[in-house]
Amino acid sequence: MSGTLTLDDLAVPMRALRLLAVDFGHLPAPTVSISPIYPDRLELSVHFGLPGFEAWREALNVAPEDVTYREQSGGRTCVLRTSAAYAGAELEVIGYGDVAAPVPAEAGAA
Repeated sequence: MSGTLTLDDLAVPMRALRLLAVDFGHLPAPTVSISPIYPDRLELSVHFGLPGFEAWREALNVAPEDVTYREQSGGRTCVLRTSAAYAGAELEVIGYGDVAAPVPAEAGAA
């Protein structure tokens, strides 16, 4: 696309959001992002723990092996990310959670 996008140009992800609200209104509310930089993408970010991310993943029938894992904030925060097609939009689902503290080897021996 050339030139400035209009709100009409973002109709695909907005339609997907409307359908998600109807189909999955019982799921935890994510932070929602629609951007003219990626006009066909709808991003859902779950910031309150990984169970919310898992609920969305399961509802969207995304296989666990289609989820990527990484850490940020010096290894304190894990980030799960996946994508799926939904209602013509590219749906990006991101979950943030605390990394479990490792158990020292000596503690396990006690």
